[in-house]
Amino acid sequence: MSYILNIETATKNCSVALAKDGKTLLCKEIAEEGYSHAERLHVFIEEIIAESGIEMKDLVAIAVSQGPGSYTGLRIGVSAAKGLCYALNIPLIAIDTLQTLASKVKATDGLIVPMIDARRMEVYSAIFSATLERKREVLAEIIDENSFANFSEKLYFIGDCNEKCKDVLTKENFIFLDEIKYPSANEMSALSFDKYKKNDTVDVAYFEPYYLKDFLVTTSKK
Repeated sequence: MSYILNIETATKNCSVALAKDGKTLLCKEIAEEGYSHAERLHVFIEEIIAESGIEMKDLVAIAVSQGPGSYTGLRIGVSAAKGLCYALNIPLIAIDTLQTLASKVKATDGLIVPMIDARRMEVYSAIFSATLERKREVLAEIIDENSFANFSEKLYFIGDCNEKCKDVLTKENFIFLDEIKYPSANEMSALSFDKYKKNDTVDVAYFEPYYLKDFLVTTSKK
């Protein structure tokens, strides 16, 4: 039995799931405007372990969302995951945040375009097939009326920036699934177990989140 704890903090959704052999047993999450990850994450971890009836020593790995996404959210999730891996002497598994988001779509045709808001009209995006095969790498791109214009098949857009993109992405084959807004640790379960079986892990000491863009510190104008 392979118990893996999955941590997803790349967006406003603070999410933790316990999985057994790739199947989610318990998932706790909350999406708040104020980014309550620092307060909620460890509470969710403790609650899930207590409610599941297992002990921390039963975990075989920790999986964490690697980004792209919120700088602060990613730092909190990765720091927690590294700490647990060190304490338990177990491997760390890094999961592509956009692939996790794409995993929420149940489609038999077309392409899936997961997008994470990067302020103004910029997004972090990738393209996957209906079977989650990667069709285009992750990009930080500014969305305009010409974005994705070369695609004739159905494009399923998901993420937390659908609302701002609808006014410019207006082709008939563009489908917005507004109910799918944030990635969740629930969908990480199958992805992390697959990597675990392949021994596809990262170095706990040197792993860094995939920010995609440099983090800029701004000073107040007041």
